[in-house]
Amino acid sequence: MSRRPLFIAIIYLAGFLQGSDFVLIPALGNTLTAAPYHFSSAAYALLFLPQTAGAVIGASAAGWVQRVLGMGRLFRLGLLTNLLAMVLLLLATHADRQLAYALILAETLLLGIGFGWTLSAINHYSANFFSKSASASITLLNAVIGGATALSPYLLTRFRSAIDLGAWPMLLAAGFACAILPRLPETNDDDGAAFWVRGLTPFVSIVLVYAVCEGSFSSWSSVYLSTDKHLGDRMGLLALSGFWASMTLFRILLAPLPERWISRRSLLFASAVGIALCFAMLPSLSGAWTLVGAFALAGAACSIYYPFVMSLGLARFPRQQTQVAGLIVAALMVGEGLGSYGLGRLQRFASLGHIFAASALWGIPLLLGAWLTTRRVASAASR
Repeated sequence: MSRRPLFIAIIYLAGFLQGSDFVLIPALGNTLTAAPYHFSSAAYALLFLPQTAGAVIGASAAGWVQRVLGMGRLFRLGLLTNLLAMVLLLLATHADRQLAYALILAETLLLGIGFGWTLSAINHYSANFFSKSASASITLLNAVIGGATALSPYLLTRFRSAIDLGAWPMLLAAGFACAILPRLPETNDDDGAAFWVRGLTPFVSIVLVYAVCEGSFSSWSSVYLSTDKHLGDRMGLLALSGFWASMTLFRILLAPLPERWISRRSLLFASAVGIALCFAMLPSLSGAWTLVGAFALAGAACSIYYPFVMSLGLARFPRQQTQVAGLIVAALMVGEGLGSYGLGRLQRFASLGHIFAASALWGIPLLLGAWLTTRRVASAASR
């Protein structure tokens, strides 16, 4: 009896667990800055640095780790690193202020490294298990990750009120432990020892640009409505939820569409135009629900750009998939950081509305990237 359904279930379980644990520190923001921890704003902000750095390091090194240890061990190592991160977080919930801070710093570093390794592995496996529909499977995988990202803070709150602060991290740790047990098949697709794959630059560059846009929408939607538009915290959170929920929904809706109905290139072009239009129209909109709807439209526009470019990159470089997936994930994390933190710095010189309006220009490189990446894959297939 084939174990393929089990392997597929494990891959999607790993995606759900990874999406769930990666947002725990933002979800714990109010807890960590209040009693008994009393982390300052600067101390709390510093927690994100090792997580981002760890994700970039882990993703960039994924190809090397796979060549040395094998794909199955890379996947298990990513899960184990996440498991250890959850254990440290559980210990931090019962530690005093100073020890808790040290434990969470270590936890965020491990979480970032585990994120880089796990995402590189599951994108590679997803493309291999569904070789004839790689773009659909990778898009659905990212929908699961995004859905978990949106759901995890809610579950954390519910478990905390019903049981304990550490209940949800404990369940995630148990999930990672279960996912480690089955032995996934080894793949021998990656060859060579080069860190950079020739011809990969357009794929990595355009994911970085896309991630700046995603980080701008996701990190600043709540602030834009609650602070800049003076619409209150509730509407700000609704805008953020609308963005992530719409992104997840449209990934599920668009991923299964047959190529003969609408090409992946057309969807990428539409995504680039949609992102630019959302940036352009936001400053001119008023009204709480209109703005919430605009951010939901932004989520729909962002939904397929990254997973489609990832699937195109893996198709373009079938012999270096782990390294390619790792470098694209690293670009995503760098871009997210630039979009999240860069906009905060820019607001010293311009309002958030003006920054959003100028960000419409990102549509130009996004269109160019869609044309270049689809053209390169088509030319490689013809050869």
